[in-house]
Amino acid sequence: MGASLLISLLIISLFHLAYSSASPLPLGAHPLDEKFYQSEVIKCKDGSKSFTKDQINDNFCDCPDGTDEPGTSACPAGKFYCKNVGSTPKFLFPSRINDQICDCCDGSDENDGTVICLNTCIMGGTVAYDSLNYRSTIRHQSSAGARRTKVNINSEDSLGKLKGLKTLATLQVALIIIVVAIRKFPRRVRARRRHPR
Repeated sequence: MGASLLISLLIISLFHLAYSSASPLPLGAHPLDEKFYQSEVIKCKDGSKSFTKDQINDNFCDCPDGTDEPGTSACPAGKFYCKNVGSTPKFLFPSRINDQICDCCDGSDENDGTVICLNTCIMGGTVAYDSLNYRSTIRHQSSAGARRTKVNINSEDSLGKLKGLKTLATLQVALIIIVVAIRKFPRRVRARRRHPR
């Protein structure tokens, strides 16, 4: 039992170290572009120019397609990716970055410090969480005139996602506790070896 616990703790700590040492993705970049931004010299996605890592998000548009500025409003052709963990991810036009309006429910689009956006993704964000069968009325224009239709928003999928997110948060807390315990355990063993009773 003790050996299997030690092995599982070792695997968890290796997993933690592998992901904590990974290079961070630039602000506003899509997670699938992580490998794209890893090299020291990066080529614009349209192939027109190259730039270095220190030119990413420096508020100067080096690439016409906005590849080097995913987290700023410097390039009009760029796109900002809102992760919105706990809600629906989305892309924003660069004009919406640091415009003092929280467009992403995680607040990542307002990163210059002038506005503090609360993370509302888990609390609901773009999810209708105040009732299970939320009804809204939408007007449709047709040749016969305006007619009203009722739209049901089914929140069962959203609730399932929120429950999964709660489980994920619980596992993260457990992982943190295990990592802290692993780091403190060798210190106690060393301390006992130095000062036997």
